[in-house]
Amino acid sequence: MLPRFRRLDPGEIAEKSGPGDLVTVADLETEAALTAWIAAHLPSARVVGEEAAAADPALASGLGSAELAVVIDPVDGTWNFRVGLSVFGLILAVVEGGRTRWGAILDPVIGDRVEAWSDGPARLIGADGATRALSCDRLTDPARMSGFIHTTYAPADRRGALHEAGLRFADMRALRCSAHEYRLIAMGQASFCLSFLLNPWDHLAGCLAVKRAGGVARQLDGTAYGPGTMSAAPLLVASNEEAWQIASGIFRPALGLD
Repeated sequence: MLPRFRRLDPGEIAEKSGPGDLVTVADLETEAALTAWIAAHLPSARVVGEEAAAADPALASGLGSAELAVVIDPVDGTWNFRVGLSVFGLILAVVEGGRTRWGAILDPVIGDRVEAWSDGPARLIGADGATRALSCDRLTDPARMSGFIHTTYAPADRRGALHEAGLRFADMRALRCSAHEYRLIAMGQASFCLSFLLNPWDHLAGCLAVKRAGGVARQLDGTAYGPGTMSAAPLLVASNEEAWQIASGIFRPALGLD
């Protein structure tokens, strides 16, 4: 990945669904390398990579019943990567028995990662191997809460109301990178994220890390998010239960859900 950063030729970049949905040779080569490694070390695992699933959407179906699967986002934040912003990451999640068992979010530039097991704490593991447990913030006052809202993917007729609702918080933005948004929430540096595209490679590892750091990951219809999620309701991840309830109470009317 890194040898391609800020060195991409125009012919090494392509659009998928539109100008904001890109794939580069770094995405393809990183996913291929990881897929080969997983096949060698976990031969019974089903591998669901973002780029492979873009070519064959059926690949991502049935994760909720998978005995063992590894879900890969090889370069999360491809738009940032393509324009030379060092806000991108690599996301891995292991699904076992239909549940997210393990997740990791790597910052390739720094070399550290947020990692979580389903039965253990969320941890930040530094490039030097130093480890510390992570905790989400306990903020419940919208005037002090900051977070991320992906309005680009919201229903067009609700974007104005959603922007207005976001003004009730201290700050709202989008990093165009789920990896760093989830890292910040798990590290106690942000309070929420509202997402409208629920691709498993974007969210499984991050939701696990936030939950193991004391946060909440639920869709706005109350459905718990996981590998078997069928509901299309927006996903709201928050740093604690009260924050989730408060943010939900602000966002649901803006989206016409109440």
